[in-house]
Amino acid sequence: MTAVDSFTGKLAVVTGGGSGIGRELVRQLAAQGCSVAACDLNSDTVAVTAATAWAAAPPGVAVTGHACDVSDEAQVLRFRDELLAAHASDHVDLVFSNAGVFGGASFVKDSRHEWERTFAINWQGVYYCARTFLPLLIASGDGVLVNTGSVAGFWATAGPGAPPITAYSTSQFAIKGFSEALVEDLRANAPQVRVVLVMPGTVSTDIYVNSRRALGQPAWEQLSDGELLELLPEDTRAVLIEMGLLAEDFSADDLRQVIVQKKRELQNQGFTAAQAATIILDGVRSGAWRILVGEEARMLDAAVRADPEAPFNYENYAEIYGPLIAQAEAAGTPEP
Repeated sequence: MTAVDSFTGKLAVVTGGGSGIGRELVRQLAAQGCSVAACDLNSDTVAVTAATAWAAAPPGVAVTGHACDVSDEAQVLRFRDELLAAHASDHVDLVFSNAGVFGGASFVKDSRHEWERTFAINWQGVYYCARTFLPLLIASGDGVLVNTGSVAGFWATAGPGAPPITAYSTSQFAIKGFSEALVEDLRANAPQVRVVLVMPGTVSTDIYVNSRRALGQPAWEQLSDGELLELLPEDTRAVLIEMGLLAEDFSADDLRQVIVQKKRELQNQGFTAAQAATIILDGVRSGAWRILVGEEARMLDAAVRADPEAPFNYENYAEIYGPLIAQAEAAGTPEP
């Protein structure tokens, strides 16, 4: 794979640029001399990202923010036309398909709308961006298509007692398979472009809050006591009680306090979006085609390669996660 000497003077596209890893990619790219066109479902947050990144960027860099639902091909095409006009360009050098949501729990009993909306944003967003921007990457003569999935693309369960994540996992497997299939396809038919697959583990972002908004669901704070408790399956309750996070007779207020506490711990001590973005950009610059972000990603990748049935063998789950949990406890960080 071809390394990137520098991002200076290039034009990058970043989807999901309003928050989390996407926002950090925009900031770091701009700081390194790369112009950026960022899009997000939330027009307000991406406008703030663009304005702050542009203000801190060196001379000659332009950063623009655009509203776009990447699950709608017409909006992706409009985004393409807007950014080409705004940046007075006939090509793009890098595309970071980063937008994604967490949802679509059970295929069996949960909302079909939520399942299909989750899959559309995560998978169709990557597919439509690849279709839309590939000609512009080819035109650059040295383009890079960066598709972000997650470790759910090879570990399709959140563990024993945890709610299912079927739509999310399915979309991540699709992103992984598509990206790997493109490696040879691009070598043979568009050698001017290379593909990069990014697989992060747990990263401290607002993906849960943003996902509920994208899926048309009320924020956690707006749920009634009954609605909040309904979101917690019996097996998950049992796990949280066993871990000592909740009492046997816990109330909705108790659950709210645990949510706030864990969110604060992850934000203060977890693996940050800025760290993830740095790893991604370093990997792209080095010429890597597969980037595992964080120790959790490396651990789960190794576990699945050694034993493909490992994610579904609950007796071995603690053993598999044990080293990572011990490392987190030693460092004073929360468990994944």
